[in-house]
Amino acid sequence: MNIQVMDAVRESIKVKQDILADSALVNATSLAADWISEMYGQRGTFYAFGNGGSAADAQHLVAELVGRFYYDRAPLSAQALTCNTSSITCIGNDYSYEDIFSRQLEACGRSGDVVLALSTSGNSPNVLRALLSAKKMGLKTIGLTGATGGQMNEVCDLMLKVPSTCTPRIQEAHILLGHIVCELVEARLFPRP
Repeated sequence: MNIQVMDAVRESIKVKQDILADSALVNATSLAADWISEMYGQRGTFYAFGNGGSAADAQHLVAELVGRFYYDRAPLSAQALTCNTSSITCIGNDYSYEDIFSRQLEACGRSGDVVLALSTSGNSPNVLRALLSAKKMGLKTIGLTGATGGQMNEVCDLMLKVPSTCTPRIQEAHILLGHIVCELVEARLFPRP
């Protein structure tokens, strides 16, 4: 057997076991689903964003809400601010890369909407700037990050901090927690008999 493969799987399992043992994180994950469900009850929009792998994770979670998670139901209003390459490159060129998410939120976000910011370090300047804009506009802010939380600790209303400092293991857990939130939102909004 390949020891490196086995070690990576063991590390991933340990992070998930640490999540199970972290009652604050478990409760925060449920609270995030509550906030998003309540926002949908008021016809709000969910926004997600991040860089690199976190951008892909943001898009993945938005797809679960707009499309479906477990079963057929009405689509939910959600946008990944990482998808519109014309807006991203225009804003990056005409303003700065640090404005690519905040400018989109300022254009589309409304008080009561919810944003999910993904950053394994919690220190991405464009993510932080968007969170500050969201707070000024009256949006609820959820951070999905690693063990320290970085500067996002200071600007997020709710933090989901994966108990790890290893970027790949953090990102694996981000999808786990994001999927749980999507599952809870779908079940709360569209209960099955």
